[in-house]
Amino acid sequence: MYYFKTDNTLPDDARLIREMVFVKEQGFEDEFDDQDAAATHLVLYGDDGTLMGTGRFFKSGENVYTVGRIAVLKEYRKKHYGGIILQEAERQIRALGAKEIRLAAQVQAKGFYEKAGYSADGEDFLEEHCPHIRMCKKIEKTRS
Repeated sequence: MYYFKTDNTLPDDARLIREMVFVKEQGFEDEFDDQDAAATHLVLYGDDGTLMGTGRFFKSGENVYTVGRIAVLKEYRKKHYGGIILQEAERQIRALGAKEIRLAAQVQAKGFYEKAGYSADGEDFLEEHCPHIRMCKKIEKTRS
């Protein structure tokens, strides 16, 4: 099993995962930005405290939130933990009353987000050296 820690400042564990995945593995240089100070950060741990993955979200408009920086350490990939992080972010965003979630996905991850209900919104663009696509998802009200 697993558990989450949620933080309103960038935790060291989230920084470590993002450095390993986005900087060391994928070669991004501008990984950390001003949104880190405004974002809610999620860190996924195994029951034994093992560091597994991270993600963040922040308010980006009226009833609109942006999800991003979802990263899973190499040894935990292909086990659906990215989806678990995304679902937790969506759960927390839904509780805040959001009507829409936006993100900028790496094009190679577009299918992952489509399976989670996101739709492409616009043309591909480059972020540093990597093709990305903007995507969005409308939030349905949950019934009590």
